[in-house]
Amino acid sequence: MTDTVKENEGPASESHASPIIEKSTSHTVAGGDGESEGTPTKRGLRFWLIILALAATGLLSTLEGTIISTALPTIVRDIGGGELYTWAVNGYFLTRQVTNPTMSIMAFQPFYGQTANIFGRKWVMISAILFFLVGSAIAGGAQNMPMLIAGRAIQGIGGGGINMLTNLVISDIVPLRERGSFMAILYIVVIIATGMGPFIGGAIVQHTTWRWVFLLNLPIGGLALILVVLFLKVSYSKEKTLGGKLQRIDFIGNFLFVGSVISILIALTWGGARYSWSSARVIVPLVFGFAGMGAFHWFESSKYCLEPTIPPHLFKNRTSAAAFLVSFLQSLLLYFLIYYIPLYFQAVLGSTPSRSGVQLLPTVLIMVPFAAVGGKLLARVGRYRPLHHAGFALATIGFGCMTLLGKHSSTGDWVGFQALIAAGLGVVAPSALPAVLAPLDEKDVATATGTWSYLKSFGIICGITLPAVAFNNQFDHLSKRISDPAVRAALSNGQAYEHGTKSFVNSFQGTLRDEIIGVYSDSLKTVWQFATAIAGFAFLIVFVEKELKLRDTLNTKFGVKEKDEKKENQDEAHRL
Repeated sequence: MTDTVKENEGPASESHASPIIEKSTSHTVAGGDGESEGTPTKRGLRFWLIILALAATGLLSTLEGTIISTALPTIVRDIGGGELYTWAVNGYFLTRQVTNPTMSIMAFQPFYGQTANIFGRKWVMISAILFFLVGSAIAGGAQNMPMLIAGRAIQGIGGGGINMLTNLVISDIVPLRERGSFMAILYIVVIIATGMGPFIGGAIVQHTTWRWVFLLNLPIGGLALILVVLFLKVSYSKEKTLGGKLQRIDFIGNFLFVGSVISILIALTWGGARYSWSSARVIVPLVFGFAGMGAFHWFESSKYCLEPTIPPHLFKNRTSAAAFLVSFLQSLLLYFLIYYIPLYFQAVLGSTPSRSGVQLLPTVLIMVPFAAVGGKLLARVGRYRPLHHAGFALATIGFGCMTLLGKHSSTGDWVGFQALIAAGLGVVAPSALPAVLAPLDEKDVATATGTWSYLKSFGIICGITLPAVAFNNQFDHLSKRISDPAVRAALSNGQAYEHGTKSFVNSFQGTLRDEIIGVYSDSLKTVWQFATAIAGFAFLIVFVEKELKLRDTLNTKFGVKEKDEKKENQDEAHRL
């Protein structure tokens, strides 16, 4: 038996919390000891229609996050801007994060958590989908890289809200102990979209124009919007005026947070690629970014911030703090794999973009069942720490094995290594947010979920940017092995990723071609070594978590509406 803690280490359960809104989503705890699973009552049709709407919106946002991975080299070759290629991805994920506690996906995720408490889940979700669709249209019509990045950034503002709100609504309508099972349902959709995205992206650029990578979102997003309008009906507080609601938003905190994140990412993207690490163009953004982060955390803790976007007390218990970091690292490691193994397939093994998408399918096919198993185990035994330890142990072994991949590796090698990583990260995924919420009061669910979503999105950005830094620096270091100076110059200074395609590599013959493949292969080994170290660190972080009791009952103001309140919705829409 592990040291299961009976009492929350964080604040005590809120005695004045609102009564259960939706009885069909609550549990009756047998015996009151927190160890039994309770007896769930029957859930109505509206509950499952909400789950369907959440799954549809989650599919939309996640698919766009990965569909670009195999299409990106083709897009960069068509419209240029190779040194900025990571921003076509980061422009999406950065803004997604601001939706949480900061300002845009990465920057907007905390912000979405706060506004969802103020304006209600439904209207904020509709706004997020509309932002996503507008951004998709701009990206699909982009004529240059800055326009593409702008479209991706607007997409990210919407995508951040979508990702955060799907998890938040699940937390509103499902008790904590059961949450892993329902989050597993959504996570399976995410995994399928994550794995199918590269395949779909590769097929699109191979058989038609890359613009359909973005324009495809318009009909899918329209369907998701209809589902949300019709079925997402949850309660929320309507007592305040619009002016009163706006006064509650932490605009200063969000401004500081987003500006700081952008400064840091500019430095990470330029360092070692466009400019040297000693350049003022790298050092100055880093200094401003970290100084801004310090100012943000000071402001959030000060008396001047009435409703913090990221309340400091969320990190004052060791379990939530560790689980936040676990979530960040799980996300980071997944995108190490998703964005850099297609480069191995195309540049080293000579696969087409669409074939590299197929070769990534083992990640999907393994993560789906292991995520489902992780969610079910959490609901059955109520323990998350063993799941986290097992998951990161498998991921560490898998990334370590990836360092063995080369030009002559067998299919069994890259399938098996992917399977180890996918199984490990899949098991961790559905239990991470319940671990964050275990020590916290229900009143903290929205801001904690927003913070968690932000850190997940920040993990995605780091999972793309950090290996790019490692890969580009190592490639430049090893490029002296390429005998042709013109080819060496074409691949240096951050240009190797965009040229990592079968068509480029096969345009050379004999020894020169082997030299290029060898540099790509050995540079990627540095990425896998980096990932191995991070996965091992994540395994150690899990020891910091405490095994806390997961609540069997639901106690929230934001439950499923038991009756149709169409007139109230119309009145509220008119008022807004």
